[in-house]
Amino acid sequence: MPTATRASGATLRHLAPALIGPLVELLAAPDGLDRPLADVVISEPDEEPREDHRGCLVLLIGVRGAGALRPLIAAGRSGAAAVAVRTGTGDEALETLRQAAVECGTALLGVRDEARWEQVAAMARTVVDTVHQAPELAGQYAHGDLFSLAQTLAALTGGVVSVEDATDRAIAYSRSDTPVDEVRRLSILGHTCPEAYLAALREAGVYGRLRGGEDVVDVAARPDLGARRRLAAGITAGGRLLGTIWVQEGDTPLSEGSGQALRGAARLAALMMIGHPGGAGPESGLRQELTAGLLAGRLRPASLAGHLGVAARTGATVIAVELHETHTDGGPEAELRRARTAEMVSLHAAAFRRTAVAARLDGRLYVVAPDASPAADASRPRTSDPGLTGWTAELVTTLRRHMGTPVQAAVANPVPRLADVPQARAEADRILSVIAHDPGREVATYEDARAAVVLGEIVGLLRARPEIHDPALAALVRHDRKHGSQMCESLLGYLDAFGDVRAVADRLHIHPNTLRYRIRRAVTLTGIDLDDPEQRLVAMLELRRLRVTEES
Repeated sequence: MPTATRASGATLRHLAPALIGPLVELLAAPDGLDRPLADVVISEPDEEPREDHRGCLVLLIGVRGAGALRPLIAAGRSGAAAVAVRTGTGDEALETLRQAAVECGTALLGVRDEARWEQVAAMARTVVDTVHQAPELAGQYAHGDLFSLAQTLAALTGGVVSVEDATDRAIAYSRSDTPVDEVRRLSILGHTCPEAYLAALREAGVYGRLRGGEDVVDVAARPDLGARRRLAAGITAGGRLLGTIWVQEGDTPLSEGSGQALRGAARLAALMMIGHPGGAGPESGLRQELTAGLLAGRLRPASLAGHLGVAARTGATVIAVELHETHTDGGPEAELRRARTAEMVSLHAAAFRRTAVAARLDGRLYVVAPDASPAADASRPRTSDPGLTGWTAELVTTLRRHMGTPVQAAVANPVPRLADVPQARAEADRILSVIAHDPGREVATYEDARAAVVLGEIVGLLRARPEIHDPALAALVRHDRKHGSQMCESLLGYLDAFGDVRAVADRLHIHPNTLRYRIRRAVTLTGIDLDDPEQRLVAMLELRRLRVTEES
């Protein structure tokens, strides 16, 4: 039986960081995440909606897929703040459930099969009870996230990283084989920075500079105090110093760009350490979930816009990053590499622009970078920001260096509103598909790949409509399959090169006369008139369609 409703002060925003992850997915939040959450109740399949379901998270057990539609609508109409339903991979009813939740104004959570209902209920009730009984605990940050952030920053800078809170207490640090100085050793062992070094920092005005904004402070070495050179950045929010991040130099100088990486790490650390007004928990994971939801077209832009502090009508650019795995291991090691890559991308995104946010989705990494300037006239052509393209190139170079594996990125054309982000993501995916055949190419923009992207779309439409084809070219396909020849490739190369026999022959590593013979033979087999521009165009499209079909 459900417990009685109570005014706990909790909201869906409190709940999201604790629940949302690999096993629970936020599918819809039509009224945002600031809706009050009174309690958590379990609803049996045949149970009628109750008055005390109002404002609750209702767990619909015993139903899934299309079977959850009726109780979902009933719970929404009874005033439920959110409904959780069991979902599975490829669930065809998912979009229907999401639309129903939006119409009811009810948030919708999808619970994977691997998650047990009792676990979900226990965790949700813990969050609600914590906010109700001890609001000050609701804003606790996750040390695990800070340790991971410190390790990523250490890898990017080549230094030794420590994170301290506002009382100079060490709360997270990186593992390192680099020699640490006496200050670092004592800070970790004693959980606080030695007083003599603190006094020296205060005398030098370091803390005053750290409170003043986002400056990265270069702190000179103090051999007399056992301290090597450091870079420091304040973790600030609303003019308040929440803590500091320190990067100690080891036996070798810090890497180029360490200051920029440190600035991004400080911004991410602030998201981990602060609570949303009202005492919400860690924001960084929630931002990523909201970003993934927007990219996938599951969530309205208002939720993410509120988190980023921008208007929903703000324009944005989407960047897609592809990590081409060279390792066959698909286990924990591969997942760890992907997680580390995601952290690096998030750190660099935060360093580039405070409102930029990264998310993992369907095996790729994406960055959504809202416009830094006010929204422009949506009717005017929008082109990629050279600064953002340059930043993307730097990101790819960094990832390739640290991950030791090919990385490619695509910069979609800017879109005028956050609501258009899903279309921008699709465009970025198409650009990645275009450059995937050229591993040496690190970054491409829509302007770079516009013709190839449009052509790819046309070929995709032809593949979806197999009845639209030129049967004459089927003879070439049969000939290649029977004799192991390269008639299709030779003809396509010839058409692409405007009949430049020598260039195509060199590329195919054959004699020009061999290519001439193949072209004559192709004309005989198909009856194509190569002097007819329309027949040439159809042949080029058909041969591309056939090639893509063979490759897939």
